[in-house]
Amino acid sequence: MSVVCDICGKGAKKASKLSFSHKHNIYKQMPNLQSVKIVLPNGTAKKARVCTSCIRKGNFTKAI
Repeated sequence: MSVVCDICGKGAKKASKLSFSHKHNIYKQMPNLQSVKIVLPNGTAKKARVCTSCIRKGNFTKAI
């Protein structure tokens, strides 16, 4: 299963934890994806994985 938002394309980022001795431990920061039903332009409903920032902005039409 992909870790990418279906609307904006937001994906995982690489980050590093920095210890007191300045040793870098690299890890992934994942986006907060939620499964929602969206309405496509032709009127059909589809399940999609959407990030919470797109849900707050209202970048898509929710299916009820």
